[in-house]
Amino acid sequence: MDNSQNRAKVIDEIFAEDVRLGLSSSPKFLHSKYFYNEKGDKLFQEIMNLEEYYLTRAEYEIFDTHKSNLLQLFDQSDHGFQLIEFGAGDGLKTKVLLKSFLESKAEFTYVPIDISGNVLDILETDLKKTFPELQVEGIEDDYFRALKKLHLSGNSRKVVLFLGSNIGNFSKKQSIDFLKKVNVHLSDDDLIMIGFDLKKDPSVILQAYDDSKGVTREFNFNLLHRINNELGGEFDLDTFQHFPSYNPVTGETKSFLISKIRQEVYIHALDQTFSFLPWEPIYTEVSQKFNMVDVENLASKSGFKVKENYFDENSYFVDSVWGLS
Repeated sequence: MDNSQNRAKVIDEIFAEDVRLGLSSSPKFLHSKYFYNEKGDKLFQEIMNLEEYYLTRAEYEIFDTHKSNLLQLFDQSDHGFQLIEFGAGDGLKTKVLLKSFLESKAEFTYVPIDISGNVLDILETDLKKTFPELQVEGIEDDYFRALKKLHLSGNSRKVVLFLGSNIGNFSKKQSIDFLKKVNVHLSDDDLIMIGFDLKKDPSVILQAYDDSKGVTREFNFNLLHRINNELGGEFDLDTFQHFPSYNPVTGETKSFLISKIRQEVYIHALDQTFSFLPWEPIYTEVSQKFNMVDVENLASKSGFKVKENYFDENSYFVDSVWGLS
């Protein structure tokens, strides 16, 4: 068995054990990172183009408006900088910065990191065609393991990008723990820029996770498709429904897959049957919304100081740049 087959086997085993743990828990849950495979990647691209999904447009506007200011902030040494992006996806918004930085003859290396190898392959192929002069060093992994892989050394400044409000997919404790780990790998001159989806009209937020075309529904259902296809699951998708909710007090948008009937589901790879009560939920995702006090507190608790904040025209979103000093 070659290395790629061994790696695929390990991933399948991790997926299987995560599914076993999640569906054996009370309440049941499935990790949102498993939304993403070739089908899930395509669905998420559709989501980002939806009228209701304002997040991508807002952050794109920020980059397009402030690209020159961002380069001045990032490129303040004679040694260039590394642009290290967690959760790079298709790089749609980041390409605005890459194009601008290259046109300005900035000296930098782009390091995209994503859990989906499919997305990284597509991104790197596209970047080679679009920006052949760009230095790209991609890493396929989740954020925490990627931190261990990165050897952040040398003279160039490190600029870590954590965009798209991906920080909102963590609990508050996980956010602080994650950012503290990032902090440890950075030097005094390094920066991190984080995208935060801000609290706003609750109906605007909820529509972004319950779109009229049902794409977000299909994105959530891809979890069950993957279990059926990759682990021999026997989920009848017609007996589940997608249910999003938003709490304006906590700022939490949560998504669930809810069993409409009492049922038992067998998963061959686990040789295990899981029982569901009528209207029992499987928790699939959280997307935390913030205000600026939350942003300041998160920076302080994780050992950073806010350098600059960049907002879109509607103040729906902020990209906040932090440093260690």
